[in-house]
Parts: sequence; structure tokens; C-alpha cells
Amino acid sequence: MVKAHVEWKVLDHGPIEKLADNLWWVQGSLPGMSLKRVMVIVRLADGRLVIHNGIALKEPSMREIEAWGTPAFLIVPNGGHRLDAPAYKKRYPNVKVFAPAGARARVEEVVPVDGTYDQFPADETVRLEMLHGVRDSEGAMIVRSGDGVTLVLNDAVFNMDRKRDPLGFFFTTLLGSAPGPRVSRLAKLAFIKDKKALRNDLERLAETPGLERLVVAHEKVASGPAARDALRKACEYL
Repeated sequence: MVKAHVEWKVLDHGPIEKLADNLWWVQGSLPGMSLKRVMVIVRLADGRLVIHNGIALKEPSMREIEAWGTPAFLIVPNGGHRLDAPAYKKRYPNVKVFAPAGARARVEEVVPVDGTYDQFPADETVRLEMLHGVRDSEGAMIVRSGDGVTLVLNDAVFNMDRKRDPLGFFFTTLLGSAPGPRVSRLAKLAFIKDKKALRNDLERLAETPGLERLVVAHEKVASGPAARDALRKACEYL
């Protein structure tokens, strides 16, 4: 695993995209890989920000985020998505770090964890819940915006195209992570222990009233009816 960044180390990333009135999205690079990772930022009613899967951005982008609100919560969504967590904690010492219970030990190897998903102070805008069948290693973030509900997952569902570089080919084709939406072969080997339980969760989440978009850790956003369809399609791999 790549060593986590204690210092603010910026890799290539795209622009901030404003998906909803209180929801921003950024796609960034991973060291030595063609795969992209995703950060989601939610603004609470009081101006505090919830940062899911934090990515170190260039200063103009960070200043835009800081002008929008105060980084208050950092969600580290599993033990493998901790690359920039120490750098975020160093930049924002008062930020509270939350991780799934089953990932807490791995996350705490690089950054102190203030609480698990069940301890997150949910409100009418954001709540966290655990997924079943994954050894408490991942969960979901549910965000309510003016246009509907956004479901933010991590590695339980992939939604990207196949890659052609050697490492990307290994990850997306040989390990069955693309084309998406799907549940990857890698996820089933690494942390999914009860396929039926996870399938039940994804089917339940697909029926979320007002579901407007599905955001996953790697690449594509599914919006409108495609969000529900993506979750149903992913279930076919369980």
C-alpha cells in the first residue's frame, strides 16, 4: 500500500464540480495508477463541511473550499482510502475524523480517529450508516440536497471503464472492477463476506425516496434514474 501523506502533496486532479446546492465533487489521481479517486464535500446548514475521502488539492481549489465553509468532519471510508487523511488533519487540526468500525485500526495507523460511523452526529443533511456483509469495513453517506438525495459509497460498488495501462488492466480487468457499475471481484475477495446481506442493502438503498445520484469512490457519478439502475446492476454481481 502507498504510504499515507503527512505533508500536503498534490497529485493531478480535476476542477471542483458543484453537483447540488450543498454538494461538491472532485476527481483526483492515485500514485502510479490510471484509476481516479473521488472526494465529496457537503456543506451543513451552519456552514461546517463534511469531507468524504479527502484529496489534497491545489491552493486555489482549497481556498475556494475554505471560503465555502469550515472543514469540520473528515470521513475516511475504509482502511485503503487514507492516503491524504494525515495531511488533512495537519492542515485542519480541529477536524473530527470518522471511519467504519471495522476499518478503524487501519485508519488509526496514520491518523487518530474520533469516532465510528454510528457515532457521527447526523442531522437533516448528512447521515452515515454501515453496510451489512462487509465486516464493518465500509458504509454509506446519505446526503439530502435541494434536488434530492445523494448516496455516497466507497469500494462496495465500482463505476468506471476498463484501463489499458498494465496496472490499470490488472485492476479493472483481471480483478473484475470494470466496466461498471458492478461489485468487483477484488471487493468480493477482500472484504465482502455475506453477498446476500450486501445485496439486500444495495436493493434497499436503490429504493431510497428522492434518490437523485450515486457517487462511488472511483470515477463515475450516476444521476437521475441511472442512480437507481446502477445499484440494481451492481447487485447482479453478488
